[in-house]
Amino acid sequence: MNFKKLLIIRHGEKPGDPAVDASTDGINLSTKGYERAGALAPYVPATFGAPDFLFATKASNHSNRPVETITPLSTQTHLDIHSEFEDNQYANLAEKLTSDEKYAGKQLLICWHHGTIPALVTALGYTPPVAHWPSDSFDRVWVIENTNVTGAAAQVQNLPQQLLFGDASD
Repeated sequence: MNFKKLLIIRHGEKPGDPAVDASTDGINLSTKGYERAGALAPYVPATFGAPDFLFATKASNHSNRPVETITPLSTQTHLDIHSEFEDNQYANLAEKLTSDEKYAGKQLLICWHHGTIPALVTALGYTPPVAHWPSDSFDRVWVIENTNVTGAAAQVQNLPQQLLFGDASD
């Protein structure tokens, strides 16, 4: 892997209550999702350092939530959001990130849909901390740091964001 640190988050909350109705699937973020997006803008640089590149799934007829989630961070850091890959093209993104030298030694942030985040991590060559990202979980950040010089595989940390009321504490 070329990158120094990789942060992977799920998009912010969507309309409705996914714990009650999994079919709820508005294109845009809910009010709470926009609150999370705003809170992520200062949180990411303060907690992990400023990213060098931002990635999100390509907008579709079903969702623009990943792009919306990191738009405040994009504005704050003056970074473009790279969103050329669709949700199911996570392997293409993984190939790009692991083969393009411009990502060497850089910090990357990816905002994706929860259903394919574990597969994305696997495509990057790592073991996801959980096999399935819970459908009602919007408050996690998976962190991969490539600071290891021994050649051992880096571990994927599954950390709580703790940004909004009701977020997990561990």
